[in-house]
Amino acid sequence: MEDVIKIMYLNPIGFNAYDSFFAEMIKENKFSNTEVHVTSLQSTVGQMDNLEYRTYNAIVASDMIKAIRQASIEGFDAMIIGCFYDPCLLDAREISGDMVVVAPCQSSIEVALKLSNRFSVIIGQKKWEHEMHTTIKEYGYGEHLASFRDVGMNVCEFQKNHKITANNLFKAAERAVNEDFAESIILGCTCEFGFFNEIQERLKVPVIDPSLAALKQAEQAAILKKRYGWKPSTKWSCEPPSEQDMEQFGLFMEPYQFGNRIIVN
Repeated sequence: MEDVIKIMYLNPIGFNAYDSFFAEMIKENKFSNTEVHVTSLQSTVGQMDNLEYRTYNAIVASDMIKAIRQASIEGFDAMIIGCFYDPCLLDAREISGDMVVVAPCQSSIEVALKLSNRFSVIIGQKKWEHEMHTTIKEYGYGEHLASFRDVGMNVCEFQKNHKITANNLFKAAERAVNEDFAESIILGCTCEFGFFNEIQERLKVPVIDPSLAALKQAEQAAILKKRYGWKPSTKWSCEPPSEQDMEQFGLFMEPYQFGNRIIVN
């Protein structure tokens, strides 16, 4: 029998209404031996239902690091940071111990570049482009980016009217392929879940769902860690703060209490 893989999907906001949505998605798509804990932050970080603004990212950052440290202590094999901005990804890896940390943007690009040379990202609002473009360039994938295309929708609108969302996403993706010469499409928000298949069938190019990409990257990373010992490095730029320093500075003195937790077996 295969070993159980333990993954945490962290919804990096204190608003937990999306947790059941992601839990259902994960239940339908995970490996049979994967156990996923869908969590969100404490409500004390605020009730923002999105991280569209750098301000919101800054507000939740401290709780995110505490949550990642706690997941590592609890023995999770991998964690998914459930936002396409990939907030605090490099910071998370520094404090994650043996736990592998992945995020949707980087995961989606890695999948897309196995299938094509140039990708476009379909985003909700023009506002998102600058931060995401900066992240993609930092990852070293800037030369493969064909374009961003926005659909004039915010995060909470994607799941309200599926017909409108599907139509808007398709039109933007079609323009990206025909006008920007994209060879694959990445849906640039985890709340764009459920639309990739229809767009893919109509456009005849790979359309990457970021939530699914992150889930599968996390499962694969967990398998490689268990089988080959490929776990996060702690050398040079990856060096974490010492346990002695963290104790001296009074960091992580209490276990982090997640705002919500749904266990998907």
